Amino acid sequence: MNAMPTLVLESLQSLKDYVGREIATTDWLTVSQERIQQFAEATGDHQWIHVDPERARRESPYGAAIAHGFLTLSLMNRLMKEAIQLPDSVRQTINYGLNRVRFPAPVRAGEKIRARVRLMSCRELPGSVEAVYDITVETEGAEKPCCIAEWILRYYS
Repeated sequence: MNAMPTLVLESLQSLKDYVGREIATTDWLTVSQERIQQFAEATGDHQWIHVDPERARRESPYGAAIAHGFLTLSLMNRLMKEAIQLPDSVRQTINYGLNRVRFPAPVRAGEKIRARVRLMSCRELPGSVEAVYDITVETEGAEKPCCIAEWILRYYS
């Protein structure tokens, strides 16, 4: 199944037209063991279930090394760049935070993930526009999503 085209915004005000709608499904992204290892190095989280594929194959309930939940969460930034193309007038995007995050299922090394992005709300603030997105990250072929999050972004023009 092909991803929906990226939403290209002519203006930040036009974002309001998409409240309550799914605005994008990104392309698949492979979560390699190398990426998992790099994340472990960056964060200091070297738990064997992530960084020792042989042991994980033998001892893990998942039968393979798995990505850190926070790695999956951090990849939302990359996936969001595929989902929305902001107007040139936006000079800065600030990650304001998350309302809710869950990791219902693991991502095994080598599996592919993608995001479904739905705009929950959009409001104008002094000097910025705040958007709240419901993001569901899916693993190819899996029954349950691997990450569900409400993400708050602020756009400054």
